[in-house]
Amino acid sequence: MILVAGVGNVFFGDDGFGPELAQRLALHPLPYVKIEDFGIRGLHLAYELLNGYDHAILIDAVPRGQAAGTLYVIEPERDVAVTVPDAHRMDLGNVFASLKMLGGEPPPVTLVGCEPETTEPGMGLSPAVEAALEGGAALVRRLIDQQLAPRATGTSGGLACSEL
Repeated sequence: MILVAGVGNVFFGDDGFGPELAQRLALHPLPYVKIEDFGIRGLHLAYELLNGYDHAILIDAVPRGQAAGTLYVIEPERDVAVTVPDAHRMDLGNVFASLKMLGGEPPPVTLVGCEPETTEPGMGLSPAVEAALEGGAALVRRLIDQQLAPRATGTSGGLACSEL
C-alpha cells in the first residue's frame, strides 16, 4: 500500500501546494493507494505511517532557489531526527521522530516538492505554482506507477494510473 500525503499550510500562499495537489489526486482513487491532505498535522501523519505502508509520497512546497513552480523529486534521509518530537511542528525530522517515539519506522519516502513563489500569509496559490499542479499530478502518478509495477504480474497494462 502506498500513502500519498499532501502537507503544508493553506494559509501561507504557495505552502498550500501539497494539500491542493492531494485533494485533486484524491478525486481519482486508486487501488493500493491512500491519498490524504494532512495539512499541518504532523502528528496525525506520524500515526498514519504506523499503518505499515510500503512507500510514502509526500507532497510539499520546497524552497530550493529555482523558478517558482519548479518541481522536484527528493529522496530524503529517513534517519533525520529531532531529539524531542514536537506535536506543533510539521517537518520530516519531527514526523519521523514522532513515528519512532510511537514505536514505528518510516517506510521508504519520496518527496515531491514545488518551488514556492510566496509563503506570505494569504490564501491561494500563485499563478506559477497553480500552473505546476498538472505537472505535479502527472509526476506523482508516475511515481505511483513505479511503486505499483512489481504488483502487476501477468498483465501487460499493470495497475498504471498515469493515464488518469
